Amino acid sequence: MLKLGWDLVFTIINLIVLYLLLKKFLIGPVTGIMEKRKALIASSLEDAAAQKNQAQEMKQQYEQSLAASRLESDEIVARARIDARAEYEQILKDAGVQAGQIIENARKSVEAEREQALREMKAQIASLAMDAAEKVTAGKAGAELDQALFDQFITETGDGK
Repeated sequence: MLKLGWDLVFTIINLIVLYLLLKKFLIGPVTGIMEKRKALIASSLEDAAAQKNQAQEMKQQYEQSLAASRLESDEIVARARIDARAEYEQILKDAGVQAGQIIENARKSVEAEREQALREMKAQIASLAMDAAEKVTAGKAGAELDQALFDQFITETGDGK
């Protein structure tokens, strides 16, 4: 059987003292270190979650900025097209005006040349009429009659215009 002696009592006391010493110097500090480690890990996880949220917000801001940039570039392109169309139409209008001016100038030039040709033809006809009248009168009337016939011819041909 079991003997209860002083050896057993000392062994139990030694075990209790050993347990208290281990609890004081080993288990307590290890538990404290583990708690600190647990708190550090929890803090790191919170920081990681905060950084993830911040990254999501930055991504949303980037996407919004990108969408705004696309809209702005579309507006710039649309304005450029409108400006180009207006300039194109203005160039066409100016070209039409210039063409009209050229045509009008050509008409005026043709009309002036026509008037000049008519005057020259009248002068030639008057000269021919004078020559014919001189031959008909055979030099009887003189310079005054010639001038009167010429004036009469000019007024008649001028009115017939």
